[in-house]
Order: sequence, then C-alpha cells, then structure tokens
Amino acid sequence: MAKRNVARTGKILLAHGSGGRLSHELVAKEFVPPWANPILDQLNDSAVFALSTDGTGPRLAFTTDSYVVKPLFFKGGDIGRLAVCGTVNDLAMVGAKPLYLSASFVIEEGLSLANMRAVVKSMRQAAAEADVQIVTGDTKVVEGGAADGLFVNTAGLGLVPPGLDIGGGRARVGDAIILSGSIGDHGIAVISQREGLEFEAPVASDVAPLNDLVAAMLTTSANVRVLRDPTRGGLATSLNEIAQQSGVGIQIDEPKIPIKDGVWGACEMLGFDPLYVANEGKLITIVGPEDAEKVLSVMRKTRYGEEAAIIGEVVAEPQGKVLMKTTIGGTRIVHMLVGEMLPRIC
Repeated sequence: MAKRNVARTGKILLAHGSGGRLSHELVAKEFVPPWANPILDQLNDSAVFALSTDGTGPRLAFTTDSYVVKPLFFKGGDIGRLAVCGTVNDLAMVGAKPLYLSASFVIEEGLSLANMRAVVKSMRQAAAEADVQIVTGDTKVVEGGAADGLFVNTAGLGLVPPGLDIGGGRARVGDAIILSGSIGDHGIAVISQREGLEFEAPVASDVAPLNDLVAAMLTTSANVRVLRDPTRGGLATSLNEIAQQSGVGIQIDEPKIPIKDGVWGACEMLGFDPLYVANEGKLITIVGPEDAEKVLSVMRKTRYGEEAAIIGEVVAEPQGKVLMKTTIGGTRIVHMLVGEMLPRIC
C-alpha cells in the first residue's frame, strides 16, 4: 500500500523516516545515484577514508545525523544525550575511536531557555562519558510550529585503527551473531512518555555511548567482522541490512533474544513487534565462530554489555533474508520494517 501511495502522489511520506524499507528505497533511489562514489557506496554507519590521496596513512571515520525526537525529554534520556550517543555510536560501528563532534540546533521560537540549557548540559555530560569533545556548532531559530521545540544535528570524526576493516558486507557463513542486550527499551520509553502511558514494569531508554564496549571487543578479537546499532527499524531491519550487504542468510533464535518484561507487556498492549522497535544503546556484532564465546565474555564484563547473548548465526541460504526460529518451534521470515511504527523516536 505504501509503495502505491508513493508512486501515485510523488511525495515524501512520514514512513520514509522510519528507518525501514521505504527509508532504504528513498536513499537508494534519490540520493545514492546522484552522489555515487566508492566511499558513499559502502553505506555503513560512517564513511571511512584515508587522509592522503594515495590511500595510505591515517584513516578517519565521518558521520552525521539529525535528531527530531518528541518529546524532548523522556525516561532515561533526552534529545541532547541521544544526539551525542547516536553519533558516537555510528563512529564506533566502523571500529573508530570517536574524537570530535559538531552540534547544530534548529530552535523553535518559544522554547524555554531552561529546556535548552538542560539539553546542552546533557550533551556535555554524554560527551564526557564518551570521551569526545564538541568543537564546533551552529544555531538557527525558526517560527513557532516549525520545529517541535528543538531539532539537533550532530556530526562526528573518529580515528580508525590501522588494518581494521569492519562493515555490513563482511559477514561470512558460520559466523556468530551477538546482541549486546535487551531490545526495544528506547522506543517504548519514548512512546510511553509521549502518550502518557504507564506500564506495570516501567521502561527507560537505553541511550548510551558504546565506544568503550566496542574497544573492548576489538582488543579481544581480530575476527569482529560487522558492527551495527539497531536504531530506527530495530533489530529486524538491521539484520536485513547486513544480510543484503553481505549476500548471506541470517538465522536467529527467538528465545535467545533478550527482551525486558516491560517492553514485552507494552508491545502486546500497543500491538508492536519488539523486533522493530528502536534502540539507542545496543549493538549487533557478527564475529568469527572461533572467537564468539571470547567476545561474548568480554562484552558481559562491560557496563553496556552485561546482557549480551549469542542470538543466531550466518547461513548460506536464503541469501539476503532473515529467518527466525520461533518459541513454538516453527520458522518464519523476518522482513525489514515496512511503513511507520513509532514516529520521531530518534
């Protein structure tokens, strides 16, 4: 239905911002072809490039993202912490050590100075936790009703260690798939705050910087092949991205996927599938089978990897697809998110 609407109207839909299939089609058809180049075509969380024209010397990672979450403050975080952690994590997902960030604000007329100061303070605290510096920025003010209070854009630079090659196209048959912790916390925290919902088991956002977790993993193993943070579109969409980039199949086991009781209860009440709910402090890693248990052990010793679990493996077929063994013993295809589930959560 969504595809027919797009073809008929020729207009952008809210679902194009979901991080799912329509988002991918928008990028693949409207942005990648006009700008095509070897760096962009990798389509990883950050662009990686050498400083010298001959490809030698230090390599940098560069990324940018915009944050339009509503409400600006939610249990476990706010738009400022989200902006810093999201950009830090995109750098970490290519193995880079995050160094410097920019921060740009689109401020709606009427936003209270107290709220803006709270966001700036939160960004300072998140940057300190991630050991990065915010070194440049910009502000714009727009008329009332044009920005939901505040939009934030952050860009980041990081340094990629020599010889490291991590990306969505490097998964190999037999590799283990590890998830760093429970899924769906961020999306449910935001929607419950927005709609004034209360659940028996309260849920807080998982928004957190993951660069220290990634550094520990990379110190432990040279066989970390893929890193991905399952933000918009959730775990299901990220796994589909990896399967398609690598030309492999992915098989996961539903009982092994950590999900908090509060998230399960909220999803059942709201009719959501937790596989598609956004996260902001979790990562997926695909690791050579010989190092899977070693990497898992190290992850569990870190602050943001205590709940890490091996949830599946990379298989040969069906290429570009994700299969899940269900709790009742069956198997189903897990598709990329289609349409819009939770608007404006990151």
